Amino acid sequence: MDFMRLLKSLEELLYELVSWLIFYPLTFWRAATSPLDMMRYADVELGDRPEDQYDDTVSPPLFLLITLLLSQALSSAFPRAAAATEAAEAMSHSSANLLIARGVIFGIFPMAMAVTLILFKGARLTRESLRPPFFSQCYVAGPFVFLIGLMVDFLIIPGGQAFALAGAVFAAAMLWYGQAQIRWFMRDLGIGSVKATGLFVLAFLIATVCALLIAVAVGTQLPRWSA
Repeated sequence: MDFMRLLKSLEELLYELVSWLIFYPLTFWRAATSPLDMMRYADVELGDRPEDQYDDTVSPPLFLLITLLLSQALSSAFPRAAAATEAAEAMSHSSANLLIARGVIFGIFPMAMAVTLILFKGARLTRESLRPPFFSQCYVAGPFVFLIGLMVDFLIIPGGQAFALAGAVFAAAMLWYGQAQIRWFMRDLGIGSVKATGLFVLAFLIATVCALLIAVAVGTQLPRWSA
């Protein structure tokens, strides 16, 4: 019986992994082209039974993790400057270390947006109240962090040959992410565009500072952990 349960588990795992080949691109496309619809969809799906949730997409946190994994794989294909930092070298020895670091750093952005929404709604901040907006934000964070990762990859190309391209990618990422977040704040809080823009800028700056602090901490401590 144990052997049969193992086979069943492997069968489910294989099916789940292969299904990502279909549902991940569909989820990415829908998140990139209709971010507000996907954010509303994430809220609605949380009201379903667990076995019925996200049956035609990849779940939001998993979507963000897969996106980070793909971004990490794409990053390894880019040429790097010879003078790589000690932290980058340490992280490159372990894909798991790098994925965890990216997950924590970029996960700050959906978390900051979600917390900002709850606080300005005047709601109590709990695990349950935080879950819906965080799940919604993971769908929007996916395309954004993919573009930011691409920008960083262009920046580290030796000789600064792709600085202009990196700037263009960063501008596109900020315009897309900003408009989606502003519209989200306007819809969920019932406020005007000016106030929504202010909330987005505030949440984004807080997230950026926190992400940079975490990145510096990881960069200084990870070489010691990997030693």
